Amino acid sequence: MGEQRRQVFSVDLLERHAAKGRGVITCMAAGNDVIVLGTSKGWVIRHDFGVGDSFDIDLSAGRPGEQSIHKVFVDPGGKHCIATVVGGGTSDTFYTHAKWAKPRILSKLKGLVVNSVAWNKQLITEASTREFIIGTDNGQLHEVAVDEKDKREKYINFLFELSELPEAFTGLQMETAIMNNGTRYYVMAVTPTRLYSFTGIGSLESVFASYAERAVRFMELPGEIPNRQRRAIHFAWLSGAGIYHGGLNFGAQHSSPDGDENFVENKALLDYSKLGEGVLVKPSSLAVSEFHFLLLVGNKVKVVNRISEQIVEELYFNQSPDAVSRGVLGLCSDASAGLFYAYDQNSIFQVSVNDEGRDMWKVYLDLKEYAVALASCRDALQRDQVYLVQAEDAFTAKDFVRAASFYAKINFVLSFEEITLKFISIGEQDALTTFLLRRLDNFSKDDKCQITMISTWATELYLDKVCLPLGLADFWTHDLVVEPLRGDDVNLFQNILEVALQLNDGVLAPKQIQKGPINRLLLEDDVVSGSASSDYQSIVAEFRAFLSDSKDVLDEATTMKLLESYGRVDELVFFASLKEKYEIVVHHYIQLGEAKKALRVLQKPNVPIELQNMYTIENSLLVQYKFAPDLIMLDAYETVESWMTTKDLNPRKLIPAMMRYSSEPHAKNETHEVIKYLEYCVHRLQNEDPGVHNLLLSLYAKQEDESTLLRFLQCKFGKGQANGGPEFFYDPKYALRLCLKEKRMRACVHIYSMMSMHEEAVALALQVDPELAMAEADKVEDDEDLRKKLWLMVAKHVIEQEKGTKRENIRKAIAFLKETDGLLKIEDILPFFPDFALIDDFKEAICSSLEDYNEQIEKLKQEMNDATHGADNIRNDISALAQRFAIIKRDEECGVCRKKILNVADDYRKATAYTSVGSMAPFYVFPCGHSFHAHCLIAHVTRCTSEAQAEYILDLQKQLTLLGNEPRKEMNGGVTEAETITSMTPADKIRSQLDDAIASECPFCGDLMIREISLPFILLEEADEIKSWEIKPLNIGNQKSISLVG
Repeated sequence: MGEQRRQVFSVDLLERHAAKGRGVITCMAAGNDVIVLGTSKGWVIRHDFGVGDSFDIDLSAGRPGEQSIHKVFVDPGGKHCIATVVGGGTSDTFYTHAKWAKPRILSKLKGLVVNSVAWNKQLITEASTREFIIGTDNGQLHEVAVDEKDKREKYINFLFELSELPEAFTGLQMETAIMNNGTRYYVMAVTPTRLYSFTGIGSLESVFASYAERAVRFMELPGEIPNRQRRAIHFAWLSGAGIYHGGLNFGAQHSSPDGDENFVENKALLDYSKLGEGVLVKPSSLAVSEFHFLLLVGNKVKVVNRISEQIVEELYFNQSPDAVSRGVLGLCSDASAGLFYAYDQNSIFQVSVNDEGRDMWKVYLDLKEYAVALASCRDALQRDQVYLVQAEDAFTAKDFVRAASFYAKINFVLSFEEITLKFISIGEQDALTTFLLRRLDNFSKDDKCQITMISTWATELYLDKVCLPLGLADFWTHDLVVEPLRGDDVNLFQNILEVALQLNDGVLAPKQIQKGPINRLLLEDDVVSGSASSDYQSIVAEFRAFLSDSKDVLDEATTMKLLESYGRVDELVFFASLKEKYEIVVHHYIQLGEAKKALRVLQKPNVPIELQNMYTIENSLLVQYKFAPDLIMLDAYETVESWMTTKDLNPRKLIPAMMRYSSEPHAKNETHEVIKYLEYCVHRLQNEDPGVHNLLLSLYAKQEDESTLLRFLQCKFGKGQANGGPEFFYDPKYALRLCLKEKRMRACVHIYSMMSMHEEAVALALQVDPELAMAEADKVEDDEDLRKKLWLMVAKHVIEQEKGTKRENIRKAIAFLKETDGLLKIEDILPFFPDFALIDDFKEAICSSLEDYNEQIEKLKQEMNDATHGADNIRNDISALAQRFAIIKRDEECGVCRKKILNVADDYRKATAYTSVGSMAPFYVFPCGHSFHAHCLIAHVTRCTSEAQAEYILDLQKQLTLLGNEPRKEMNGGVTEAETITSMTPADKIRSQLDDAIASECPFCGDLMIREISLPFILLEEADEIKSWEIKPLNIGNQKSISLVG
């Protein structure tokens, strides 16, 4: 509060003796914390408060007579300065830079008194002024540019001269904007009576040259002193009639018919009479801040709010006694620093601004400019004040809904209860509803309790609105209709309505009854007016939109009870759908008989699959199925189509519904929807559930046409799978019972055959069709006796069923024998004929059979002769093998040890248990020519063969060694012709086994050598051999170096 009581503007003495004895101050300019003073003795004094520096420049040096500074100008950056010296009947204009110690005279301006300067604020730099405009006292405008490094002006060009009413230019302002086609200039020039505006694209010369052929636009408006960083947005001018002010909009210019553009808008005139002086006094100087005018009147500054045009403060100066008489001379502003200055003959005063926009919201609020007032507010409390005024205005104007919108935005100055009681006291439920809805928008997500309570209250208000009959507003009192119709109230309303209709005396004519927002349970068939129905529909749509927006914050149980108590079934279903309570929605549509809508609900992607399966799950148990039976009875086609398009549906759980549908009678031409769905599951989805297959089979069995049943039984469902599987998934025993019950005999035959009950299949097939029985008998291929038995059953049936003459029966029997491809003979079927049948009738068949037997006997004799001849050949071969021999050269070497085979070996004893040949060691000779000592061959084979085979060979050798003392027979690799295998001794048997193990083939020419290809050249156990091939580094230290240089 202390901060708010502080004045917005304050005056402080900045410098008491600013002129430094160089005369009195005649003019002043400021920019970027730099103040430049002009004195009556021709001095320019520069104060740089940013760096705390000050220096003086004497512009009167070398000039005769008294010289005075007429005007000084400094750019917004405080670097460039223009000063005009007058005296002795002439004038000169100087330019000086902040870095210069001496000024430079602008010779081309000699004799011209410069009254105003317009800097190019957007382009000016410290090193260059770029182009700027000066205005003279004879009504001329000149373009000037000065570079600091050149120490003189670059150029001075004449731009414009007032010819119609020559007056001195007292003020200039310039703005620029970069456009697509060049730079656009905006120039405002002020004379004592007029304000001229110039604008154009190109250079300053071309812009002003264009006004030579057209009238110059002039207005009673001055230019504002803008800051350096942004363009001017306001302006003011001390005119004769008052302060003329307005706004500048360089972004939305309005073109005039002559092609010129007006960038001035919202012009107004502040009459001097509002300044509160007793007499009409024109201020001597003017400065403009963001929201205020600073007017120098006498020795004080009056601060006037630019918006309200009211005086808000008066500022007084602490002047020295000698300066009081002359008063404060003028005001100037430093747009870059945002400061204002005042000066008298000797002193400089600083006018500071302290948050001048802090109370502007009150100003705009008093003017009822609410949008701007809200934009000017600094905190929520200020915004509440604005909303409160808006709400009270709307409430007074009986615009209660609009007032509710504003009340909803208030957070502090009025409580929630106070606002709601306002609307309840006057019975404005619509406004109360609006207030609650708007208030919901202001809550944060953490205010869950408040959001839920207000949303529930709004729900009840909506229900009151949609349930109250608008057409009976005049019939009931206000107190009665504001309460919702519940319980006995509904019956009371019906009674009143019936009495009113019966009287028909003008109290309530039937045409006056509007269905509109009446509960449809109360009035169902009354005449409905178009406007009332439209209003009702809009209210219901609004209510549903509210439910949709608030579904996550409303308490589910409470809201559903509210909707149910008001009888709003449609809205109850709508809300249940929003909350994904699909059981309620589906149940409602089923009650209405709208199966398609119920199915659309079930097909939503977020519906649980348990619900789609028509089961609810409680405590992990299937309690009951719900909707499938009702849906399929309502619309079987749509239901089945929905099932077929739903993924992950379990057909097994639909079996009860499908059985209910199948139990109902159907027309012959009608498509059986359950069969269609089951076929889709079995063939397309490859369902393997036995229950599904059993149900489909039972439905096929009940059809008159047996072909579909047979095709289903013949399908091999599991054979096409990658991992194999059963040929069928239905229960064959159940299928057999069902087909027997429905008398589908061909199907029964197929099932018997499939169950390998071929005798039963043939027996049943004989009752249906003998051809079918033959086909079944022919299916048995791996059991010749069973196949013959089945054909005998068929033959017996055929013979017993023939009713022609005896000869015809016999001929047919003989023809039947040919169909068996020789499986049955005449003697097999003779017992089936009667005993008194004549043999003459079978003569031909018997002779044919005897001939077949004779052929078979001859074949057996030939086979016996061939076997005897083969046995003789084998005996001869055995005898030849016992006498075989091989010729060995004297110098023949062993293939392993490379020693001669026929030399006497010192270590022949190693071949113990072998038959020695004289004094030579035992050896083996192979047909290929390779020879090996017995012990060398054993060592080579055991090293190269597998570990198990090597152990077997060594075990046989060990056994031979143990049996070495037994007498040996000369075998030479075989038995004699007179000997048999049984007469061999145990040692001979073991030796024969050893021969087979090591000498069954040559180790250099057989499989053993082929297997050695994959073995490494050096085995792992030959570690010494591996080391011998290692390359070791030489000891360089022990070597002698030999120089190759001669």
